[in-house]
Amino acid sequence: MQTRVLGGTLEVSAIGLGCMSLSGAYGGALSEAEAVDLLRAAHDRGVTFFDTAEIYGPYLSEQYLGAGLSGIRDKVVIATKFGFKFDANGKQTEGFDSRPSRIREFVEASLKRLRTDYIDLLYQHRLDPEVPVEEVAGTVGELIREGKVRAFGMSEADAASIRRAHAVQPVTALQSEYSLWSRDVEAEILPTLKELGIGFVPFSPLGRGFLTGEVKPDSLPENDWRSKMTRFKGENGARNFALVEALQALAARTGHSSGQLAIAWVLHQGQDFVPIPGTRRLDRLEENNGAAGIKLSADDLAAIDAAFPQAEVAGGRYWS
Repeated sequence: MQTRVLGGTLEVSAIGLGCMSLSGAYGGALSEAEAVDLLRAAHDRGVTFFDTAEIYGPYLSEQYLGAGLSGIRDKVVIATKFGFKFDANGKQTEGFDSRPSRIREFVEASLKRLRTDYIDLLYQHRLDPEVPVEEVAGTVGELIREGKVRAFGMSEADAASIRRAHAVQPVTALQSEYSLWSRDVEAEILPTLKELGIGFVPFSPLGRGFLTGEVKPDSLPENDWRSKMTRFKGENGARNFALVEALQALAARTGHSSGQLAIAWVLHQGQDFVPIPGTRRLDRLEENNGAAGIKLSADDLAAIDAAFPQAEVAGGRYWS
């Protein structure tokens, strides 16, 4: 596995592993033993960048990473995220909470769950309208100076907020959704990152699995949260699946899967782009990692764009 550098400082595998699905976002959660086996298999195959968050589970994904990466902590880069609201019993509630005291409480709890004494990349999961982003950046900066965090990241932030935070504490990476069917960040966000020297971590580079062709429209069970997303169902789902079939036909001519072609396309958008596809299966992990070795020419990239034009994607990213 080749490596890439985020923000000029954090070296990671060119493809990371998104760990939300380990805790049951797309159906049932894995057992701890199953998750540990997958995490170790990922590392054995060259993955050094693992992405999690407090709300995945909640807490379960971080706990799995703590168990799975114990003993190889110095060989991996762990990213986790704070920013949602929880009640006194640890149950997630509606809203956001990035107060400095809450960030510190999260970090102490996260370190225990992850079985480590430092977090490599700490993201604000979502902007908190009640807390100035400068306060958030300043608090993370203090944690960096204390040695509990190595780098500061933001997730799904707008360009103005990124600039404000970066002026207080350098932002190493921004995480946002980006794939062949979600390209909103191209207009303003990506130019801002390039200007400021901030790395980019695209989540859902496979369109939450849809770009693999394995997820058919209206086929998901109710306990899979994608079943409520407008791109996966009805007329929207049918229109989008036609685009996937065109991508599959193109991939077949090159000897790759549509999922590999989709990840390779993301990798070719920038040398500091590090996609984090998620999976619960070893065969999918190996397939995804294979995208790192695919070389695409300018003609290849044009053919992919022609097969999957963004303007023809039907439905919003989430519920509308």
